[in-house]
Amino acid sequence: MTERNGKALAVAHTYFDAMASRDADKIVSISADDIVCNSPRGELNGSAAFRGFHEGFSRMIKKLTLLAAFGDDAEAVIVYDADTHPVANAIVAEHLTVENGKIASTRVIYDAAPFAAYAATVQPH
Repeated sequence: MTERNGKALAVAHTYFDAMASRDADKIVSISADDIVCNSPRGELNGSAAFRGFHEGFSRMIKKLTLLAAFGDDAEAVIVYDADTHPVANAIVAEHLTVENGKIASTRVIYDAAPFAAYAATVQPH
C-alpha cells in the first residue's frame, strides 16, 4: 500500500516523514513558494502561511502513523492517523499535487468537530 513509485508519491513520503518529525523547514523546502492548502480551517496561500499551519500542527502531534500512500508522478494521496494532544486518533487524508518536484497544492481532509470542541474549552492567553 505504500510503495514509493512515482515522483509525487516520493515527495508525499518525504512530506509525511517531515510532519512526523515536526520539521517545518523540511516541509517548506519541498513546497512551492505559492503553495495552496485547503483544509477544514480554510484556504492558505504561500509557503509562509503553510509553514504557520504546520508549526501549529506540530505542537499538537504526539504521533503520526502512515496508514496508506498512493500516487504517481503528478499526484499522491496519504492517509494517516494523527494522535494529537487535543484529539486522539484523528484520521487525516491529504491529496497532494506536485509540480517540478515541489508540493503545489494539498487538500487536507479530517473531521474538524473534535478539534473545535477542544478549542472551545481552552482559555485564550
